Amino acid sequence: MTSCGNSPKQDGDLHNPENMQRVRDFLKKTGVYFLATEDGDQPQVRPFGTAEIFEGKLYIQTGHVKNVAKQIAANPKAAICAFDGSEWLRITATLVEDPRVEIKKAMLDAYPDLRAMYDENDGNTAVYYLKDAKATISAFTHAPIEIDF
Repeated sequence: MTSCGNSPKQDGDLHNPENMQRVRDFLKKTGVYFLATEDGDQPQVRPFGTAEIFEGKLYIQTGHVKNVAKQIAANPKAAICAFDGSEWLRITATLVEDPRVEIKKAMLDAYPDLRAMYDENDGNTAVYYLKDAKATISAFTHAPIEIDF
């Protein structure tokens, strides 16, 4: 896909861990990004704020009781969009739930404010890693940068 007549450029070794770090850093920099899922035949978009790398995978977090978790269970394909004021990031991926307490604890330790609502042993905390992710960083000032991880 191209933007403003520019051809997309690949960012070196697509499966380089630094590429995943670049995506994570972008999401952290924005503070809030938007996750899109499908609810039947209707797209749903909501703000998210968690993004952590654990054991070589990029993770996000929510709660099992939320509609978003039910939508992910029904169709794990999702999209993420973020804007930092000059560049925007778009990601498509399959979200895979990881039920291990270790990743739940790591996520909540990285975002201690969430501990008011979640605990790694509560049965509600849900963490997902992005599988087969394709990210594109775009701006009006440069060609899109494609990153797969």
